[in-house]
Order: sequence, then C-alpha cells, then structure tokens
Amino acid sequence: MPKKDEIENVFSEEIFFLLSGAALLIALAVVILFYVFVTRKNKLLAEKAMSIDRYEKKMVDLELHALRSQMNPHFVHNSLNAIQYYIQLNDIDQSENYLTRFSKLVRQFFEYSRKQLISIEEEIDLISNYLALEKLRFEDKLSYEIICDKTVDVEASIPSMVLQPIVENAVNHGVFHKKAPGKVTITFSQLSDHSFSVVVKDDGIGIKNSKKLAKNTLKNQESHSSQVLDERLKLLEQIDNWYVSYTIKDRSEVDDQQGTIVTLIFKLPNTL
Repeated sequence: MPKKDEIENVFSEEIFFLLSGAALLIALAVVILFYVFVTRKNKLLAEKAMSIDRYEKKMVDLELHALRSQMNPHFVHNSLNAIQYYIQLNDIDQSENYLTRFSKLVRQFFEYSRKQLISIEEEIDLISNYLALEKLRFEDKLSYEIICDKTVDVEASIPSMVLQPIVENAVNHGVFHKKAPGKVTITFSQLSDHSFSVVVKDDGIGIKNSKKLAKNTLKNQESHSSQVLDERLKLLEQIDNWYVSYTIKDRSEVDDQQGTIVTLIFKLPNTL
C-alpha cells in the first residue's frame, strides 16, 4: 500500500503539471490575442491609410480637372475682339469663319478638359485649330507647322490640355512681340516604346528679350499658361504616374537663332 508521502508527492506533481499546463494555455491564449490585436490594428491602420490615400488622390484628381478646365482669359478676350473687329469691317465671311473656329475650339476645350487622356491625334487637332484661329488674328504675321514622325503612334494616349498652353506662349510671348513675321513649329518624335517627345519651337523674340520686356512694363508678365502647365505636370506625376520632363531654352543658346525652344519628354506610367 502506497505511503502517505508518496501519495502526496504524486498529487503535488499532478497539481504542478496541471498548473504548468494551465499557465502554458494562458500564455498561448495571450500570445494569440496579442497577435489578433496587432493584426487587426495593422489592418485598421492600413485601411485608414488607403482611405486617406483615396481621398487625397480624389482631391488631386479634382484639382487636376480644374486646371485642365482653365482657359486663358486673354485668349478669349483677344478672340472676341477679333470677331468684333471683322464685324465692324462688315467682313461677314471672315467674322463667320473666326466665330466658327472659335466655337469649335471652345467645344474641344470643354470636351477634353473632362478627360485625363486623349490621343495624340486629338491633341494635334486641338493645336491645329488653335493655331488656325490665331493665324486669322495675326494674318500674315504668323505661320505654323506641325510635324509628326511616322514612327509616332497617333492613337497613343497623352495627358490632355498640356501642349496648348505652351503653343499659346510661343504665339503670344514670342511671335507677338516680333516686328517681322514669325513661325511656330511643333514636332512629335518617338524616342522608345515607352516614351516620346514634343518640341515646340518659335522664332520670336526669345526668353531673354521677353524677360527684358517684362521688366520694362508695369503689368505682371508672368504667364498664366505657364503657371497652369507647371501645376498640371506636378499633379499628373502624383495621380497618374506620368513623368513629363519640361525644359525651356533660348534658341541663341541652342542653334544661334532667335526664339524659344520648349522640349517635353513623356514617359508612360509604370515604365520609369
């Protein structure tokens, strides 16, 4: 028959194992609860971060849309003045022609401003209409040429309303201040499968002379178009991952000619 001490030892060992097992179970439960808590917390933080990211992206998208929708008030003012000028001359054909082109261009502005992307072909059509309208205003003082390499896929996408402000600057800040007739040339070139360039060149007074002219006037000569463009390119990189390098040089530094050269290189999203 087992002795009393032996029974007590066996009982103590059982109690010890039971307590140890219980402690292990409690520790395991605490670890599981802690893991669940941390996982749930991280999930909530991730969802919150995604929600903030979606909100910020939506705000950037709205801001980008607002910028695309902007039309230079000076352009509208000049166009309406030109139409009024032809009406006063009783030149019905020219005034109707100007009004028709102006109406078409305004429709394009509003249509394309609702889109983040348009085709290169649509962009070329927009620029052509704009320059044709400006030529009616400048008459023989302005000529233009749009060159598109055969390697360029005109059905490829381009961020909308990016090039027109640059072309507008070439006309109004370059050719406009030139005494002799001036020309604007826009060239589209394919650089690789994932990038293409657009060069806007004019033979106007150039950046240096334009800055001198600005200093000698009381008006603020800072271009509305340039401001809109700079903001638009920054937002495009944030929201759509479009990277567009943008350089502007005086032609005297490039080919010993007078005028300005603006070069844009478009790199498609997710190909950097």
